[in-house]
Amino acid sequence: MYFTMKVCYNGATMSEIYFDNSSTTKPSKAVLEVVEKTMTEDYGNPSSMHKKGMDAEAYLKNARRAIADTLKADPSEIYFTSGGTESNNWALIGTALANQRQGRKILTTQMEHPAVAEPCAFLEKLGFEVGKIPVDENGTLDLETLEKMLTDDVILVSTMYVNNEIGAVVPVEKVAKMVHSACPHAFYHVDAIQAYGKYRIRPARVGIDMLSVSGHKLHGPKGTGFLYVKNGVKMNPLIYGGGQNGGMRSGTENVPGIAGLGIAAREAYTDFDAKIDHLYDLKEHMIKGLMSIDDVVVHGMPGREGAPHIVNASFLGVGSEVLLHTLESHDIYVSAGSACSTHKRSGSPTLTAIHAPQEEMASSVRFSFCENNTVEEVDETIRVLREELPRLRRYRAH
Repeated sequence: MYFTMKVCYNGATMSEIYFDNSSTTKPSKAVLEVVEKTMTEDYGNPSSMHKKGMDAEAYLKNARRAIADTLKADPSEIYFTSGGTESNNWALIGTALANQRQGRKILTTQMEHPAVAEPCAFLEKLGFEVGKIPVDENGTLDLETLEKMLTDDVILVSTMYVNNEIGAVVPVEKVAKMVHSACPHAFYHVDAIQAYGKYRIRPARVGIDMLSVSGHKLHGPKGTGFLYVKNGVKMNPLIYGGGQNGGMRSGTENVPGIAGLGIAAREAYTDFDAKIDHLYDLKEHMIKGLMSIDDVVVHGMPGREGAPHIVNASFLGVGSEVLLHTLESHDIYVSAGSACSTHKRSGSPTLTAIHAPQEEMASSVRFSFCENNTVEEVDETIRVLREELPRLRRYRAH
């Protein structure tokens, strides 16, 4: 375990419990080591022609190759970015602008992260039409409606792979087949920020044209990410300048961050099956514990239909932030909704899309795991919830 603070569990010592891994993860030891080395020793500019520059460039090549290997892709299809938000913006805006003569209709879903929803809103202001595919109460995509929405003027479809709030999984292979069958000229973009490292993804085989990933969701550095772009996809750059990244994303590369991202990608798919089984065990244990508590509603797909690392639950009668800070007082860290939208006072787009009642929206908390979490941490969290919820509900009643 890499946690440092202490809580008491059945008279024993336990490290702090960090269940907010969908917001960010702690960088692994190997990631920290390569970041330090590339900042203190191999600090050259990869565009420089001397040895320092060539050494720095080697880190970029190694990271690009490592990431491509995890996707069974060509290294030339990997473009480094500052993170998932930039990757999503570039995929949507760059592709829409480059292909607008083919049509001006874009499809996405009702439960997208702001990093997709906001670029779509921007494109609407430019005159593009954005259609939103509905989902049911579990977050399951309505494929029948999607089929009707796939008209000749659709140039781009963008969906999540895994929903960041409730862990609902989109059947991306089915969506890809539908898109390319009905609209052969359209491109399919997948926001895989919560899925990469949790699923084996083969974009070329599945039919994904673009794929967004963020480094800090898989024990890599913050401010890092990549966009997979299938060779042949027509898209415009968002950043112009010195021609780095094949002329598609100019600017001196973040060598320390990219080097760390490459290590994180390789580590994410090492001992993969054992890690995913462990995450599902934690998820199932958490849900079983939550369902044994009165007035708790668990959102999302049942069992292993959903993502292995996310549990979203509403604790009726207790506000999300109140419960978050109560758990924090026990050194248990969770999230009240998506970390990227916590500064906004509007309701959760995901819980709105699945038609959750207002009481459930106001009391929802997300628990998200990584491979370093334990069953004992889940048990301690359930114990604290059993202890604190009656008191919090009594307080609200007064």
